[in-house]
Amino acid sequence: MFTRVLVANRGEIAVRVIRTLRALGITSVAVHTASDAGARHVREADIALQIPKYLDMGAMVVAAEASGAQAVHPGYGFLAENAEFARRCAEAGLVFVGPPPAAIDAMGDKIRAKATVSAAGVPVVPGGAEPGDSLLSWTDFPALIKPSAGGGGKGMVLVRSAAELPDALESARRTARSAFGDETLLIERYVENPRHIEIQVLADTHGNVVHLGERECSLQRRHQKIIEEAPSPFVDAAMRERMGAAAVEAARAVGYVSAGTVEFIVDGTTGEYHFMEMNTRLQVEHPVTELVTDLDLVELQLRVAAGEPLPFTQDEVRLRGHAVEARVYAEDPSRGFLPTGGRVLRLAEPGGVRGGSGLVEGGMRAGSGLVESGVRVDSGLVEGGVVGSEFDPMLAKVIAWAPTREAAFRRLDQALAETVVLGVITNVPFLRALAAHPQVRAGELDTGLVERALPALVPAAGPPEEVLAAAALAFHTVPQATDPWEVADGWRVGERAWTAWRLESRDGVHTVQVRGLPEKSAEIRINPPEAATQETAATTATVPATGATGATGAAGAVGGVVPGVAVPARLLVDGAKLTVTLAGRTHHYTHARHDDTLWLGRDGQSWSLTRHRIGDPGDRPGAAHAGDGVVRSPMPGTVLVVKAQPGDQVSAGQPLLIVEAMKMEHTVTAPCDGRVTELPVQAGRPVDMDAVLAVVTAGES
Repeated sequence: MFTRVLVANRGEIAVRVIRTLRALGITSVAVHTASDAGARHVREADIALQIPKYLDMGAMVVAAEASGAQAVHPGYGFLAENAEFARRCAEAGLVFVGPPPAAIDAMGDKIRAKATVSAAGVPVVPGGAEPGDSLLSWTDFPALIKPSAGGGGKGMVLVRSAAELPDALESARRTARSAFGDETLLIERYVENPRHIEIQVLADTHGNVVHLGERECSLQRRHQKIIEEAPSPFVDAAMRERMGAAAVEAARAVGYVSAGTVEFIVDGTTGEYHFMEMNTRLQVEHPVTELVTDLDLVELQLRVAAGEPLPFTQDEVRLRGHAVEARVYAEDPSRGFLPTGGRVLRLAEPGGVRGGSGLVEGGMRAGSGLVESGVRVDSGLVEGGVVGSEFDPMLAKVIAWAPTREAAFRRLDQALAETVVLGVITNVPFLRALAAHPQVRAGELDTGLVERALPALVPAAGPPEEVLAAAALAFHTVPQATDPWEVADGWRVGERAWTAWRLESRDGVHTVQVRGLPEKSAEIRINPPEAATQETAATTATVPATGATGATGAAGAVGGVVPGVAVPARLLVDGAKLTVTLAGRTHHYTHARHDDTLWLGRDGQSWSLTRHRIGDPGDRPGAAHAGDGVVRSPMPGTVLVVKAQPGDQVSAGQPLLIVEAMKMEHTVTAPCDGRVTELPVQAGRPVDMDAVLAVVTAGES
């Protein structure tokens, strides 16, 4: 076995590999760019070296040699499926923990891969491929166009008629050329509402190849997986045996070694399955297989790379219980899943092991995650760390195991509810909604389900009333005053005065009034009528503390709060925890403060409320961003192009700037007709999410 291994990756997968290395007594070597110097994988490694970028093959090999590493584990992404990198490692005398370069090449070309596995008797989707076939002559619709060198859904175009074919081919070709440097395309018969089911395989250098069962990966959005599980609720033992045998033959056909995944498209009605592609690396969703097999796939990769035979046969593989994984992304579902970012001000992850290896009480492996809580978290997050726009937005994976599928989904929901990430908007509320969807719970899945159900899954952008109230109470709380005249309780002759707080959220600016001392006895009212915003007497109504709570917007009544009506309120602060009681109903929050912005978290959701200063753009009660002509960045990123200048007359919808993040461009437009009165940004400069990019004053000429 190796004594020192370099991990050629970052984020949660680097952390996960490092933990297995530590459990095996192997020295871990991390690499990082300048911006990643404080990242979690750097902190957890034994040695860390800086490199220019994660795709720099030469620098990666030099770092491995300089550190004294004997092997390189590529993780997934970056250089994991790069045959040239595997060759360079071999030339430098380093062991590449993965398949041989020839196998990577064979499966990396979709056209060649289909021909190879078809010759081995593996069923493939009927189709045609360049350069031998004329794709314009295809007649079997609907059809799916794919880049031959592609992956991850990039460049895939669905075509439903011959009339759409020429434009679709050109679109796919442009994407293939820019994303992969190869414009070769293939076309396949499209399976309507299919299931995406994949088989995990393992192969050693002694001729042994086994499969570890299947993973159901049908819950996708734009070809990107969101929630995965093992085993599939659709696959019975006989089907598993057939698909597993086909996957093993596909691996044998290319002389495969190490862990790999054979992906199949499956007809949800007939059960007919066809080979799609093989991923020649560890998969993001590998933990669900580890949980149901009680095997550490990273450990097995390392042992195979060191020349050891697989320690078990196919007959010894056993699946136990059910596992489900949810991917936590830095993205905002309420804004069309645009990437987000920021500094992690507060972090709390659910119980369980953190994706390592080794033995825990009862002799069960922590690498598989089978511990008493039934929850595992693979995460690259660290409190105080910065989530930027340079890399993939996946932050962590929350994985749950239980004896049954129903119990596993319940555990996953509870684990997601316990997840707190303050400072960065994530998709956790969306994941909870998706995992609770009736069709998901029933196992009635297909790759189009998420898109069809999307409107019901996306949370409201604005905070509910009780969250606005909690924020106002927190802002209103001040250190204990020694002089009674300094106590901010609104006392005056006759009655206490109201203090108005203007709180800005993602859906606009809200007015919240407080009087009294929140830690003792106070009253609060949300978005009162304009006449009531003056220091006049208000009626205190007794609001029943009954009814359901939920993520409704600021227009409804939630948690005992009715807009414009004063209710009794109390706030208790205990470190990072806030306990807020409104009209007899109590909610608990985690909170974090950054300058004038307060973050609140509860049940997997998070909200940011900024104390709005008089005179700021859009300063009036209830003002929305666009309605006031304030143009804000929809995501953290870099300003690529500025298309307007201060003083320009613009029309509603006219492009003003282009912001780029994670290789995605977003055009920011004028919210109304008017004149550009402020433009504080420049091309090439980074911007935070919600940063003011411009102000358009309506009606000015």
